[in-house]
Amino acid sequence: MTDSDYAKVAAAIVFIRQKSLEQPSLDEVAAHIGLSPYHFQRLFQRWAGVSPKRFLQYLTSQHARQLLRQSQSLLETSYAVGLSSGGRLHDLFVTIDAVTPGEFKSKGAGLNICWGIHPSPFGECLIGLTTRGICHLQFIDRDHQQALLLLKKDWPNACFLQDDASTSATLAQVFSSLKRSPTKPLPLLLRGTNFQLRVWQALLKIPGGSVSSYGQVAQLIDSPNSARAVGTAIGQNPIAWLIPCHRVLRGDGSLGGYRWGEERKLAILGQEIAHSPHLRRP
Repeated sequence: MTDSDYAKVAAAIVFIRQKSLEQPSLDEVAAHIGLSPYHFQRLFQRWAGVSPKRFLQYLTSQHARQLLRQSQSLLETSYAVGLSSGGRLHDLFVTIDAVTPGEFKSKGAGLNICWGIHPSPFGECLIGLTTRGICHLQFIDRDHQQALLLLKKDWPNACFLQDDASTSATLAQVFSSLKRSPTKPLPLLLRGTNFQLRVWQALLKIPGGSVSSYGQVAQLIDSPNSARAVGTAIGQNPIAWLIPCHRVLRGDGSLGGYRWGEERKLAILGQEIAHSPHLRRP
């Protein structure tokens, strides 16, 4: 899939959200993005693995509320067994190496970070790599320079080098699980407060294809009154997709925000839910 394919799918999602009360037909959506109904259906099926109609059923608030109710027991099971119960992302796929307090204060001093910008199934990505693992992953739409500045803001005293060969190979591993099971864990290097790290680690326990609320995540880290702080920590997540902040919704099932755009959050969630064996519907 190309960035152009994703852009068309994203434009379709935007249009459908805007016209949700009118329930636009396949012909209307296809015409809006400049494709015939036949080619739009094929593009969407190839990208999402399901039809546009089925995909959008997974994105309704009613279905989201149902997922939130179901996910509560899944999350409890996940924590009981130490992994995310068949989910794509769990602590056997992603390993976290947190910086030491001294390294946290040094803000990356002495650290070499290779970076590159590449296409992904959900648009362009900027990825940052160290010898200890992935330290940054963000989706970008247009402004490459601003994206690089965000990476440098996270690690202001590090040394940066563009290395497209290394970063392209790693990014291919990141998204390889869309097609097959990963062969080895992907290490992440995280710089955050103790609270942020607890929240980010909790997100790894949410199974692929299910969702959680800010309040549920707060309960899972034994801080039930910190839903607002949990939301702030989720919004500061430096590793898109691998640390699945896209799986957290508001308690009423509404989407909530997403650092890399609400349409992208819907696209990722829709794909995961559509392919989830334990939550799919006939």
